[in-house]
Amino acid sequence: MTVKDKIILLVEDNPDDEALAIRALKRNHISNEIVVAHDGVEALDFLFGTGIHAGRDISIKPTVILLDLKLPRVDGIEVLRRLREDERTKLLPIVILTTSSEEQDMLDSYSLGCNSYIRKPVDFIQFSDAIRQLGMYWLLMNEPPPS
Repeated sequence: MTVKDKIILLVEDNPDDEALAIRALKRNHISNEIVVAHDGVEALDFLFGTGIHAGRDISIKPTVILLDLKLPRVDGIEVLRRLREDERTKLLPIVILTTSSEEQDMLDSYSLGCNSYIRKPVDFIQFSDAIRQLGMYWLLMNEPPPS
């Protein structure tokens, strides 16, 4: 699998944050396919091939999931819980990318097995740099578990 074949799943309900993340990825020459889920249900449907993604080849998994916590329908903590409980998804790299500064959110995220917890910087330059570093690490340097 080449770097360009690696999919990023961005789970983000805020259109401005979605646009900012995609812009930051493109600006940093991360040209991987970015699949966007706008809530927790859509993310779970994509990963498990159900609902609006029924019939999708679920053997094609994202290389990294960028997961917001404050989501409609099913929140990020519950998405994380369900992914870690399922054999098919329990080892997927999940980076919490959130504006939440609540200590409990961080504790819950790590307790449920997130791989990293990043607070979204408010400033675009800082945000862009954080996305660049995320891309470099998760798409180029990290060795994912075997499928």
